[in-house]
Amino acid sequence: MAETPATPVEVEGVTFPAEFTSPATSKPLFLGGAGARGIEVGGKFIAVTVIGVYLEAAAIPAIAGKWKGKKAEELAGSVEYYRDIITGSFEKLTRVTMLLPLTGQQYSEKVAENCIAAWKAAGVYTGEEEAAINKFLEIFKPKSFPPGTSIIFTHSPHGSLTIGFLEEGGGPVAATGVVENKKLTNAVLESIIGEKGVSPAAKQSLAQRISEFLNKKEEEEGIWL
Repeated sequence: MAETPATPVEVEGVTFPAEFTSPATSKPLFLGGAGARGIEVGGKFIAVTVIGVYLEAAAIPAIAGKWKGKKAEELAGSVEYYRDIITGSFEKLTRVTMLLPLTGQQYSEKVAENCIAAWKAAGVYTGEEEAAINKFLEIFKPKSFPPGTSIIFTHSPHGSLTIGFLEEGGGPVAATGVVENKKLTNAVLESIIGEKGVSPAAKQSLAQRISEFLNKKEEEEGIWL
């Protein structure tokens, strides 16, 4: 991989490294952005997980034509920008690290509920999606996630969702299961950074950092383009 301008990001005491190796393809991916997901309790924000979004280096030239020159605020306010990342023809990876304990069933059922609701609203929930959701739920069913453990989703541009798990301080991620369904592959990432994404902080970070990457001074463009 060419030298990247990516740097680590620390969120709620969890450090997301500048690069992460894909468990699906062994490609090195760079950190696009990271932020917390939480809930409001009595007017106070309680962080539940922290989420890092990693991208293949090919993401930068792929989106540069449309988004180079845009400020971070413009990217952050654009649904189309995030859709271009979600559906782009490059590999994406999301790392979801627990700050509070969750069972695999609790986590996967909430993700499944959101995906099914969106598909039904759009009239695109078919038997293929139902089968994909059932397989997704089965992969998570025996799992439990104490604080510090992570779920690793690798989103292939061809429509494969590879799921792996990482213990706190653990080594390389082993792929635990694969779901072959493009709608689900995109929907999991969209649930994080899409129009109604669960982590506004991760979305903002992804806009800020990618804007900086796209707008590097001219003599450095050879890093990416």
